Amino acid sequence: MIISYLGKEFVKISQGDLVIAVNPISKDSKYSGKVARFGAAIALSTTDHPDYNGIETVTYGDNAPVAITGAGEYEVKDIFIRGNMTRTTIGGKEFVTTMYSFGVENISIAFLGPLSVMPKVEELEGVESPDILFIAFGDGLLDAATAYKLAVKLEPGIIIPIDCDEKSLKAFLKEAGEERVEPVEKLTLKKKDLDGKEGDVVVLSHE
Repeated sequence: MIISYLGKEFVKISQGDLVIAVNPISKDSKYSGKVARFGAAIALSTTDHPDYNGIETVTYGDNAPVAITGAGEYEVKDIFIRGNMTRTTIGGKEFVTTMYSFGVENISIAFLGPLSVMPKVEELEGVESPDILFIAFGDGLLDAATAYKLAVKLEPGIIIPIDCDEKSLKAFLKEAGEERVEPVEKLTLKKKDLDGKEGDVVVLSHE
């Protein structure tokens, strides 16, 4: 599996010929300079907001991805995806948002999206103990300390911070006791690489 971070909450997950895009940035977003230049088989959007709903940008030629845009249970290309609904506030406006959990090659992934408040316990059902957890914080979202508290509660093997400024990231790493973590360009791993991982933080640099 290869994981790349393309800015904001835009993540590309590749496994062989399978490409999954999570929260691709729309052309209508102010971050549209980071729109995709690849096609995806599956595209997940947590929130109907231009920063996170650019499904059209991960369409290659006539091949549009299977789009998952809300809560429910889905099976696409042998990938089981679960979406749990919650709510968030972005720019002073309330949005329905979806936290996703899914597995690729026996590696479980949880993607929480742009949360502004701690989700309720029942909203986190099925999200617990992922191998990899993506969590966003800062700039109107969860603060770094709350985000780390939530991350630890979910007991992931690896935590990947996204959509955070340098100050928030520094505060998060301090909470985690991993202030010396150096960003990596992309994360390449197999299931066996997760052995012994307990809340290890991996920082991905933007492509």
